[in-house]
Amino acid sequence: MQNRTQGNTQGIDVSRYQGNIDWAKVKASGMTFVFIKATEGRTYIDPNFQKNVNGALTAGMMVGTYHFFRGTTVEIARAEAAHYANTLNQIGGAKALQLPPVMDYENNPGNLSKAQMNTVAKAFLTELQRLTGVKPIIYTGNSFASNFDASLGSYDLWVARYSTTRVPDAQPAWKRWTFWQYTDSGKVNGISGNVDMNEFEGTAAQLRARYAAATPNPSPTNPTNPTNPGNPSNPTTPPNPNPPTVPPKGGEPMTAEEKAAFDALKAQVDRLQARQQMEVPVWAKAAVDAALAYDAKNPLFSIDNGASYDFYRFITVMHRRGLFKK
Repeated sequence: MQNRTQGNTQGIDVSRYQGNIDWAKVKASGMTFVFIKATEGRTYIDPNFQKNVNGALTAGMMVGTYHFFRGTTVEIARAEAAHYANTLNQIGGAKALQLPPVMDYENNPGNLSKAQMNTVAKAFLTELQRLTGVKPIIYTGNSFASNFDASLGSYDLWVARYSTTRVPDAQPAWKRWTFWQYTDSGKVNGISGNVDMNEFEGTAAQLRARYAAATPNPSPTNPTNPTNPGNPSNPTTPPNPNPPTVPPKGGEPMTAEEKAAFDALKAQVDRLQARQQMEVPVWAKAAVDAALAYDAKNPLFSIDNGASYDFYRFITVMHRRGLFKK
């Protein structure tokens, strides 16, 4: 495939693992677009989804979302598409954003054949497009992309290959990438820790133009309630971009000290929740895949909502002892 070139516009992708993000600083650092995790499986919703979408839109970034796909049958694939579409409706639907929704398909927990993988992928993609009215993008890894046949080549490719010297490999479905995730250890102002870095195969103007027809409402005034007409008594009055904070039940706004204590408590709860509902860590993927593939018809467990750190450690130890080998 093609190499990265000077002048291509830069972006990132994020999930709850990036924590609280200063989107104004991200935009000022030169990032023009972002893909934000929305959902996973049939029930999970990233807890920072709406906050990240609203913050990125307010900062003036081009925004898209992604769904981590776990489907192993056509029925499950369609259910995952419905879950993703319903979650997007919380921010006004896929057409409220500048970039299309994304199917993140990067592992094979059901040990499906290539033909089965293509069948479930197509079921998800067609159902998602039917529900949202927007043609999705496919995200996958450089090696994993070889599982997809030429019939999926009509979907734009967002490929992960972490290298400064090697371009992504040509695949049966794609000879060019549209987005390239070229590192998972980037540093961007406004984000603590590492973040995935991405490049689009063109300028920011070309990126906006490419998807303008698919997403005709790129700048919703109120992304969490897109039907809000602002001031109904005066249609020409725009909605207040900085609505007042809703006071607690006592009727008085929180003081600065109370707000700081509340934020600290919320951050602690978020950290505990993240530990109990983690995505599959890189170090545990092989063990989890082996355990799920041990009996695909009757899986040993389900991680649609994520699982705890201790659970992943347990599965990894069992895998190392060879307990998932038939």
